[in-house]
Amino acid sequence: MKRIVLLTLIVLAANAAMSQSTGSTYKTALGVKVYPGAISVKHFTKSNVALEGLGYISNDGFRLTGLYEYHGNFNGVEGLKWYIGGGGHIGVWSDSWRNRYPTRNDGLAIGMDGVLGVDYKIKGAPLNLSFDWQPSFNFIGYNYFEGGWGGIGIRYTF
Repeated sequence: MKRIVLLTLIVLAANAAMSQSTGSTYKTALGVKVYPGAISVKHFTKSNVALEGLGYISNDGFRLTGLYEYHGNFNGVEGLKWYIGGGGHIGVWSDSWRNRYPTRNDGLAIGMDGVLGVDYKIKGAPLNLSFDWQPSFNFIGYNYFEGGWGGIGIRYTF
């Protein structure tokens, strides 16, 4: 039985390796985004439109963000695109966060997000890099504007 499971895993890994996106474009990518730190999945629904989902988890709580992104090419640079878009988020603050900020005692955060960035698919490798700015406004829970989100993304492409 162990050999059958091992053989199945090897076949699945080989299939995944053969289906990697090694050109200058990709359909789906999964990885991490640094600052504040999130799991990121991006999927193109059209050649110039992508949906991105972000899951942030920290000692302060968690936040889920969904973004709709419009992508455009930079002329003369294969694999490099700019993007702009928007979406929304929902989050829950932890007790430690609420204890540090007693005047912001609502544990729920719902709001809208924007995004502006660049996306680069490394040709010949199943890797994608991105750098963006993701301002957000929270309007349910503690109301505030956050202009410091965004960062560098590193994703494995399919």
